[in-house]
Amino acid sequence: MQRGLVHAIAWSLATGAAVTLSWWGVHTVMSGTAYDPPRAVPISVGAGGGQGTDAPVSSSTHRAPPSASPSATASRATPTPSPRPSRRPSSRPPATGPGPAKSSAPPAAAGEVKSYPTRGGRVVLELADDSAKLVAATPEPDWSMQVWTNPEWIRVDFSDGSGATMSVFCTWNGHPPTVEVVDQ
Repeated sequence: MQRGLVHAIAWSLATGAAVTLSWWGVHTVMSGTAYDPPRAVPISVGAGGGQGTDAPVSSSTHRAPPSASPSATASRATPTPSPRPSRRPSSRPPATGPGPAKSSAPPAAAGEVKSYPTRGGRVVLELADDSAKLVAATPEPDWSMQVWTNPEWIRVDFSDGSGATMSVFCTWNGHPPTVEVVDQ
């Protein structure tokens, strides 16, 4: 009886040590990988473009009060893509099925801020007569995001990890900015 109890205690201690060591090893390897919680895309606010710094700025959680100037003075630092793909499908139904690309008309006024919602996330752009700036890009839950910027275009891709990709293209090379949303 006493011998069985000693074996049970020794087995429990060895199993506990093995589980602890395994957990610590996996935790060490997985920290800093694609399984970390998502981080917000940084947005810096400045006085660029000759606009005042006291203009209201909107976010997804706080709406700025209406003012005489509809343009925001938000500019964005170069983002790092959020590498958080997931194999779980989104709980939200898709807004539209795969189909032809949608294109918007050029903006009517300089510095107009427009939002482009997709089933993978939302892109907010500030569209001027001959240029555009990315104000914000926010992926939906279980979607990852990647951003490319160039002096003549901006591209934002949202991926869900199962092959579905939503892309928002904004181009203005020699013409007013046009925005195209593509469901791939």
